[in-house]
Amino acid sequence: MTDTEIIQGLIDRDNKVTEEFFFVRCRPLFISIMRQVFGYCVDYDEMVNELYVYLMAEDAVKLRSFQFRSSVYQWLKVLSIRFFIKKRSSMVENISRQPIDASVRESVSLDAPLAENDIEHLFDSMPNKRYVMVIRRLVLEGWEPERLASEMNVTTANLYNIKRRAMAQLAQVALNDIKEYGKKR
Repeated sequence: MTDTEIIQGLIDRDNKVTEEFFFVRCRPLFISIMRQVFGYCVDYDEMVNELYVYLMAEDAVKLRSFQFRSSVYQWLKVLSIRFFIKKRSSMVENISRQPIDASVRESVSLDAPLAENDIEHLFDSMPNKRYVMVIRRLVLEGWEPERLASEMNVTTANLYNIKRRAMAQLAQVALNDIKEYGKKR
């Protein structure tokens, strides 16, 4: 499915597209976000339902705002991290403290060091270290944009421009890294 087909299928409330997108294609992404955002186990279905309600509110205004300047997965990652950071305090802790299935915990614990190494490798490859700092604080550490803008002595609007350029640079570095990896194989 293309990004356009995914977005339109979600807007149209196509059950097949919704199931495939949220419970198959995005599952690794959401598991990673759960590990990053929550200090405890949360129910995968509850998390996805909360996000789905948010995306579909007001006639799917969030989905309709997607402008195809990045992949739908990159856009969703940023959006969902911000959303779940805000929802963190209202999410109910999974009493059993066990994930939906054992493979989830295993994949999260095995992939975590690799993901951290990958992002650090990409950060090291970025020529603009200010961009690295902005991504690290806004995206990974969940700082409020107003706080970071104040610390950097820039306006919030300017910070968003810096972040946009930083994400573009990170994407380019990642694409170059993928190309280099492909040449080595």
